Amino acid sequence: MSRILRAFKFKKLRELKLKTRMTLVLGVMALIQTGGLGVFALNYLDNALEDQMAARALEVAKTIAIVPEVVEAVANRNSEVLQPLSLLLADASHARFVVIGDKVGVRLSHPNVERLGKPMHDDEGDHNEIALLEGKSYTQVAVGSLGPSIRGKAPIFSVDGESVIGIVSVGFALTSLETILISYRTTLIVVILGAFVLSVLIAIWFANHFKKAIFGLEPEQIGSLFEERNATLESVREGIIAINADGEVTTFNRAAVNTLNLPDKASLMGQPINKILPDSQLFEVLEDGQPQFDREFWLGDLCLIANRLPVKEGEKIIGVVSSFRPKNELDMVSRKLTRIKQYADSLRSQTHEYSNKLHTIAGLIQIGATKDALALIGQETENHQALMHLLVEAVPDPILAGCLLGKFNRARELGLMLTIDSESHMTDIPDHIAREQLVSILGNLLDNAFEATLEHSGRGGEVTLTMTDFGNDLIFEIEDQGAGIPTELQERIFTRGVSSKNEPGHGIGLHLVHTLLQRISATVTIEPADTGGSRFTVYIPKITPSKENKTMIGVVS
Repeated sequence: MSRILRAFKFKKLRELKLKTRMTLVLGVMALIQTGGLGVFALNYLDNALEDQMAARALEVAKTIAIVPEVVEAVANRNSEVLQPLSLLLADASHARFVVIGDKVGVRLSHPNVERLGKPMHDDEGDHNEIALLEGKSYTQVAVGSLGPSIRGKAPIFSVDGESVIGIVSVGFALTSLETILISYRTTLIVVILGAFVLSVLIAIWFANHFKKAIFGLEPEQIGSLFEERNATLESVREGIIAINADGEVTTFNRAAVNTLNLPDKASLMGQPINKILPDSQLFEVLEDGQPQFDREFWLGDLCLIANRLPVKEGEKIIGVVSSFRPKNELDMVSRKLTRIKQYADSLRSQTHEYSNKLHTIAGLIQIGATKDALALIGQETENHQALMHLLVEAVPDPILAGCLLGKFNRARELGLMLTIDSESHMTDIPDHIAREQLVSILGNLLDNAFEATLEHSGRGGEVTLTMTDFGNDLIFEIEDQGAGIPTELQERIFTRGVSSKNEPGHGIGLHLVHTLLQRISATVTIEPADTGGSRFTVYIPKITPSKENKTMIGVVS
């Protein structure tokens, strides 16, 4: 039952707001601490004052016991001298009473004259053996006829000091001690209450500051967010690693462990990042605060693509977060998207081209020009048959052939002619050359040639493509009828944003071509064409390229 009650109370406590909980807990703790200190201080003060009062009573008793007049009067049992003398001594020492007795403990002086001549133990319950028989001084707390008091008792020795002839008892009333304690107790209570109020105010301030630091969230909300954060990290397929300002790992997910080929039970938490990734560029971001996007780096034989962003607190950089994944996964996605785009472009061009042809044929039939309609059908069939025959013989790769067919139809749609050299031959494409990269390179170069030809020569212009795979390279030669590339742009034509055209939005296609060529260590040259335009020649080596190779760009004037 008690366990259930405690659980119920704990649940009720958890239902309170964090600020209320912190104020309540800190206030109660302060109250317990100050209350405990107050009780200790009062007890200590009580004992100290009692000891001090007892010591004072004993000293007064010892002093009186050696006064010659007292010694002589006790020896003579002269109460007439001792009675007024004891009253005088009590008043002078601020004692409650001074009682003097003979060697058998019979009173020779007492504040109440009716008790003269009676034994001292009548109302004290003490036979005074320690003083009268052993000759020692001592203290005691007793309740006598004059009320509770702290007493100091000392033996009175004879003039020669060899025998005990009497006893002196000096008492201080405990009521005076209680009065002193009450004044101290009141002060301590005021101090305790003040400390409690101050503690509550500090607790409220600290709770407000703490709530602000955790964005006003409750502990249970923080716990839920932490679980959600862990689930989110583990659901991301990319590897994620975060470091603090000291370069130590603070966050990572399972994908990071798998991508970096670390043991399953490896814990990266708290380890220096340069121990895990010796050539990590996270320190660059930590120093300059500049984010890095889609950066390629090698980890052994594994090529990764990484994004790195600084974590800031105001203007101060407190860490860096990096996400990364194997480049081959991105290439797979890129290949799929490129293939879909090629298919879409091909279908769109063919649909548009055949739609125009069908409309023309339908119009010829409606006006009765059946011979012209048949001639157009035959010409269209002949052109496509020739193209299809060339592609089947010279380009057996379906992806590359599909790209060329789509570009052929795109040229027809633009009013241009794409002529593929009948001597072209492209059957020996190595497996390590991704087909999607190949069609991206060729497609962007052809699109660039189409734009240049259409802008300079208008409809009816021609773009020529020649291909060969003889020797150690795959060679693609594209010649347009454009205005040519100015000499001052030829060295920079593959830079992103640089274009021979004045319209915005250009300068991207050739930059992408350069990036793709760089990945396969290919070479491209630019030279003036016989038709006045430009001739781009791409040389792609058939051997497996090394990571150290770079793309070469040649300019022939």
